Amino acid sequence: MPIEIPEMPPAVLCLGAGDVTAGGGIVADVLTLSSMGCHPLAVQTAAIARDTRAVEEAWAQSPEVIVAQARAVLEDIPVAAFKLGFAGSVENIAAIAEILSDYPELPLVVEPALYSANDTAEGGEEMASALADLILPQTTLLVVGRHELCRLAGMTGAAEDDGADGDEGDEPGVDDALERVLSCGTEFILLTDGAAHGPQVVNTLVAQDGVLRTDAWPRLAERYLGAGTTLAAAVAAALAHGMAVAEAVREAQEFTQQTLRHAYRPGMGVALPDRFFWARGKGAEDE
Repeated sequence: MPIEIPEMPPAVLCLGAGDVTAGGGIVADVLTLSSMGCHPLAVQTAAIARDTRAVEEAWAQSPEVIVAQARAVLEDIPVAAFKLGFAGSVENIAAIAEILSDYPELPLVVEPALYSANDTAEGGEEMASALADLILPQTTLLVVGRHELCRLAGMTGAAEDDGADGDEGDEPGVDDALERVLSCGTEFILLTDGAAHGPQVVNTLVAQDGVLRTDAWPRLAERYLGAGTTLAAAVAAALAHGMAVAEAVREAQEFTQQTLRHAYRPGMGVALPDRFFWARGKGAEDE
């Protein structure tokens, strides 16, 4: 279903790490939101030095700077949705949670990207705990893979996650993890399996009432940087345009699938999604 862009595009406040490759992080959010007819308001929570092969180092932004940027723009521009990626630190999570609490009526899409915590002074488990306590109760939709879901649920023995782009295999405690996270107050969880094995990628939208929808996509052979970030930002864009969650999730998956089908490899590492595939004369012939 095509999105009709109004005269004034809906604004989405996105908070995330600066990724110089534009593969993931807040730059990927800006590209995705712009491509889907939204006006992105970008607040950087951390800086990441990386190339298309690996992260070299990451530094958290100070919570004071995050609060100053977010408050300034929120007092000036009406916002239709929020999207939160990697927060950078436990202190940043607390500061962001306080900001979000002033806008409970707006949808919040969270893609935690806890794998980035491995490259900061912050421990991933401390950040997962802070997210569970402070952010998840305010979350409309959590976009997450199985391993990272278990970390957010506080389940011991969960393997390190490769990010919201997906995980390998099924965790025995996924059902328990879903129940724990939903009990925190999160309204919906989009459980992804982008890095699992098999001929299809199967994404499942879950709420307190159970599974709302399951979507299967052909598993592409390429490896990508920023697929999960693109998916989460695309959902935020669709919600900002007024779509219901289930419809927004479907729209975002279709958009993300096209970005991956038309991905390009700018460096010596993995491919990057083409968020402006439609502007380069590429149609939807691969659907």
